[in-house]
Amino acid sequence: MEVLKKPLLTEKVSLLTEKLNRYAFKVDPKANKIQIKAAIEAMYGVNVEAVNTMKYSGKLKSRYTKAGTVTGRPAAYKKAIITLKDGETIDFYSTL
Repeated sequence: MEVLKKPLLTEKVSLLTEKLNRYAFKVDPKANKIQIKAAIEAMYGVNVEAVNTMKYSGKLKSRYTKAGTVTGRPAAYKKAIITLKDGETIDFYSTL
């Protein structure tokens, strides 16, 4: 099971990273906190202090077209906020 889908790089997350040493990832909806912690530690080689998770359902959206109203939902996803121990960072932009 691929636990980590992708890191979230938004303005709100970058503020969390600067102030509180926290990072956000989209993760597999079936993954639990223990699996997420193990995946982060294995992939980035850091020590995880805490994992907070949130499940988002896709909001109902509609748009008006010539053929009438089209409604649908974006995909639901799960987000994990990772808190690292002091002095540790994850560099997403490094070129190896």
